[in-house]
Amino acid sequence: MALAAMVFVGTLNANASTAQTLPTSSQALVAAATVSFIQDETATADVADKGFHQELKERFVEGGPGFMGVVLLCLILGLAIAIERIIYLNLSTTNTQKLAQDVQDALNSGGIDAAKEVCRNTKGPVASIYYQGLDRADEGIDLAEKAVVAYGGVQMGQLEKNVSWISLFIAIAPMLGFMGTVIGMITAFDKIQAAGDMNPSLVAGGIKVALLTTVFGLIVAIILQIFYNYIIAKIDSIVNSMEDASITLIDMLFDYNSKK
Repeated sequence: MALAAMVFVGTLNANASTAQTLPTSSQALVAAATVSFIQDETATADVADKGFHQELKERFVEGGPGFMGVVLLCLILGLAIAIERIIYLNLSTTNTQKLAQDVQDALNSGGIDAAKEVCRNTKGPVASIYYQGLDRADEGIDLAEKAVVAYGGVQMGQLEKNVSWISLFIAIAPMLGFMGTVIGMITAFDKIQAAGDMNPSLVAGGIKVALLTTVFGLIVAIILQIFYNYIIAKIDSIVNSMEDASITLIDMLFDYNSKK
């Protein structure tokens, strides 16, 4: 496009410099040629913009609606679960240091009830664990610690909910692609056997289908693997925060009971 613009500007300059000397008919021919050149460049740019999407659609159709549709379904379901998990995990992220400081201040100023109120007004699994520990604080440190550990396991299960489905789709997508490869090769050999001749045109279609299903299966697996690794890293970060917060809560309760 830059080259076309330079040529267009040069053409305009040339037209401007010779407009005084060229006859009226010559000027009209030059203007028509310039307009035709611009239209051709614009049409070429439109074809280039639509090329990728059109090529993708054609390759998808050539791969066969059966296996390619299942691979696409794996991608859609995997992305839906991944996006839901990412939103849930981001909403579950809490500033544990600020929460611990707020609970500590509430314990010192208003006691257990004030600290529980702070936890009720804070979202996330860490605040829920704090609330369960504070709710058992009057029954002793040991019971409070058991409640924190037990509820921490419940919250961890909530964080990991449906993540196994993403790993399943990561495994299924390339396997479906490989199955399509095998079926495509079988189809190619069936055509060779039926024709009784090793004609490249007979086997090209089956091999093409085989390669396309493999490529699309691997692409789906790569995309979902990226989301899966991000989700696992996010879960590990939240779990570490939960463990640190649990230890901090037990220390706060021990100090609070020793001051009573």
